[in-house]
Amino acid sequence: MNGVHMPSQSFDFHEIHESYRARITRFMAGLAGENEADDLCQEVFSKIDRGLKKFRADSELSTWIYRIATNTYLDYVRSRSFKHHQQELLTPNEQMDVVTDSIQGMGRCQPTLDQQIIRDEMIECIREHIDKLPEDYRIVLLLSEEEGFKNSEISDILNISLGNVKIRLHRARAKLKDVLKDNCEFYLDDRSEIACDRKQDCD
Repeated sequence: MNGVHMPSQSFDFHEIHESYRARITRFMAGLAGENEADDLCQEVFSKIDRGLKKFRADSELSTWIYRIATNTYLDYVRSRSFKHHQQELLTPNEQMDVVTDSIQGMGRCQPTLDQQIIRDEMIECIREHIDKLPEDYRIVLLLSEEEGFKNSEISDILNISLGNVKIRLHRARAKLKDVLKDNCEFYLDDRSEIACDRKQDCD
């Protein structure tokens, strides 16, 4: 994992803040939106500061930090009595097609300006639809696709079994695929890279 490793029992808050501030802000922006990200990030680091003396390195520092961040976000949701869509059980879909590839493979080669504009629009569209997924699906997708955590690390962060992580990721990707299929038209551009247009009858 791309976390910062420090010697056991010698964690410095300012060093942690410097290393993780941008990443946690990005993570919070993905969960709660840009307007809430800074305040939530500040709350996360206040909790890290208070809890650092009790951290015994039973888990990776990065997963401990992201567990605090995820729980802070969930507390924020509960405190506002905010509800996303109800969770629903999905029929497993074994075909992870161009949608998953587009999320995981963006930015592998340098595009032209026009292609970058198209790609940015596609990323924005995909993230809009990620925001509409149930909370459990959004969190596990962001931890996996955006933050780059392994399934075992996500299991530690969310305090759920590895099997449940795999199930949530599979269902989240399948759900996102279905939503995008209903709202977007995917095609290959002149570089044989994935692009998409919003369907005309969609907002």
